[in-house]
Amino acid sequence: MTLFLDDAAVQAAFDWELATSAVREAYATSVDGARYPARGMARGDHGWLRTLTGVPAGRELMGVKIIAAAMQTRRASYLIPLFDQRTAELVALLDGHSITGYRTAATSAVAADLLSPPGALTVAVIGSGFEAQNHVRALAVVRDLKAVRVYSPRPESRARFAAELSDLPITQAASAEEAVAGATLVVCAARSRDETPTLLGKWLQPGMTVVSIGSTLPEQREVDPEVIARADVIVADMVEEVLDDTGDLIAARAAGLDVAGEIRSLADLVGERIPGRTHVDQIALYKSVGSAAQDLAVAGMCVRNAERLGLGTRMPATIHPVQK
Repeated sequence: MTLFLDDAAVQAAFDWELATSAVREAYATSVDGARYPARGMARGDHGWLRTLTGVPAGRELMGVKIIAAAMQTRRASYLIPLFDQRTAELVALLDGHSITGYRTAATSAVAADLLSPPGALTVAVIGSGFEAQNHVRALAVVRDLKAVRVYSPRPESRARFAAELSDLPITQAASAEEAVAGATLVVCAARSRDETPTLLGKWLQPGMTVVSIGSTLPEQREVDPEVIARADVIVADMVEEVLDDTGDLIAARAAGLDVAGEIRSLADLVGERIPGRTHVDQIALYKSVGSAAQDLAVAGMCVRNAERLGLGTRMPATIHPVQK
């Protein structure tokens, strides 16, 4: 019978080391457009529906992540069905809410590890919510963290972030610029409400690595064009979607910047077909919109771990594949 993992079961089955390993393994295999086509996007008057589909190489499970969003209430639901590639059986059904945050952070950690100079990291985090916390947890798995400075507009949010990550060297900054000063890695994990950039290129120093995850639609902004102009190395999880569908790159193009010939894929970086930075003083930028490769890698890991730990609920009915 189909295994159902609600959000609590997903969180119980999740493991950061297993997740970063699963993502790294996924990007080391084939992530071409045949296996992972461009995301589908349907828009209506009150909501939108996004689908990310994938058939991973070397894995038994294939699947899709479905995101349903209501614009007026700013709420979204996430669902991930996983199917056996050989039999088409519905093996598992997962609440994808936590997986979305987990996979984004795990993938960012893999990218940051490959793009940052060797050694312990001093991390600036712009944002203090779910994604921001996940990124710090994921980074702590791949690198030693010398210091983490967090900024978000509300002091109580910064204090909560520091309290919830009290096992790590967290300090609070009074501004985004203060958080970024002296950092080796900058994580942008909170879009501004009015969609003005939260990170400015004039704050960057040689040798910094920037991870930007918050501009995934044309109307969304996170970094200004100067960040993109100053980046010596630009890597994206989905190159065409980052170029064409993110507000940051659309704004950069409007400002006269054309990086289409410079941006490289995360798959090529993980697969060692391209180098990361070639000099310690270079500025590196990783831009992410999310990918089914990430969702399915982490969802599959959660299912395997849940089965090992005896987590989840077996659904009382089974959806049987039909003969075609």
